[in-house]
Amino acid sequence: MHEFKRVKRLPPYVFAIVNQLKMEARRKGDDIIDLGMGNPDLPTPKHIVDKLTEAVLNPKNHRYSASKGITQLRLAICEWYKRRFDVDLDHETEAVVTIGSKEGLSHLAYAMIEPGDLVLTPAPAYPIHPYSFILAGGDVRSIPIQKDTDFFEGVEETFKSAWPKPKVLVINFPHNPTTTCTDLEFFKKVVDFAKENNIIVLHDFAYADLAFDGYKPPSFLQVPGAKDVGVEFFSLTKSYSMAGWRVGFCVGNREVVGALTTIKSYLDYGMFQPIQIASIIALRGPQDCVAEIAKTYEDRRNVLIQALKSAGWIIEPPKATMFVWAQIPEAFRKMNSLEFAKFLINEAKVAVSPGIGFGEHGEGFVRFALVENEQRIKQAARGIKMALNKA
Repeated sequence: MHEFKRVKRLPPYVFAIVNQLKMEARRKGDDIIDLGMGNPDLPTPKHIVDKLTEAVLNPKNHRYSASKGITQLRLAICEWYKRRFDVDLDHETEAVVTIGSKEGLSHLAYAMIEPGDLVLTPAPAYPIHPYSFILAGGDVRSIPIQKDTDFFEGVEETFKSAWPKPKVLVINFPHNPTTTCTDLEFFKKVVDFAKENNIIVLHDFAYADLAFDGYKPPSFLQVPGAKDVGVEFFSLTKSYSMAGWRVGFCVGNREVVGALTTIKSYLDYGMFQPIQIASIIALRGPQDCVAEIAKTYEDRRNVLIQALKSAGWIIEPPKATMFVWAQIPEAFRKMNSLEFAKFLINEAKVAVSPGIGFGEHGEGFVRFALVENEQRIKQAARGIKMALNKA
């Protein structure tokens, strides 16, 4: 048989083990509450669905579309950035539509990276952040993102000691999985560092709208000069509960956006045009639905944190994202995160994501996704309390 070297560079997919256990338990009749995958359960707002339905009925929209996104959607993206962050963008040269941010990040890695190029990514990390570059033939150096470490200092120290010098820095705030948040001063330091060291910055801004307790996540592009050194990815997945629609975009530096636009022109014809038309309505239409979605996640966060507290599992509430990143309770730290996740499925009937699935520095934690209603979350916490007390 042939050897596929890129595939061999990928580790075993830890989440598949948890999914298998979950499915086996369900086949036995167990009611497993799934707080593992960050798959939004809230419906897409009605006005967006209505526009999709209308656009689908027009045969003109059934043909090939534009790989970089139709003009009005790119205009809507730029208007959204101006309205939200007072950032000016040229819809022709500084914005490209992607089939979800995951596709955009992956194809951009192929456009930018040559074998042996070095990329800096946070650790733990959303898997596509390091592995898009590994699949493209690059090498990745991880920077710890933990409560007791300074991520930016880690970037500086790693850059000084690395050879060859890193070409790309990937950042993601609010961060998945740790829920770590940052401020505009951090991004200013990143921009200055990138200019000084000729490094390209990719910021994944997936959780721009899912913020709580008055916190407002800043955009990397708000920093003067940010467009000189990098780009930002955003997706409609979380803000508008459009996960299966696969709509994202990359904006910022015109050379980077241009590289992604070019490679996409060879690889795809863009997404189904009615989805693009409905996405224009999402960005230009009423935004109260975004606030309602964020409030739902905030309420679920509060329920989970309080319910786990009553079970003796104390967790600091996250300021953003749709996740809770929880250190394994002290009495169970002899287990690794995969073993603990298996324990919760078997004993509590709750599925979570083991921290090791997010790579280096994820061990010792599990991630809860807030993708069930409040009653189910309370039920999950009761099951966890019984399991923790029984063990």
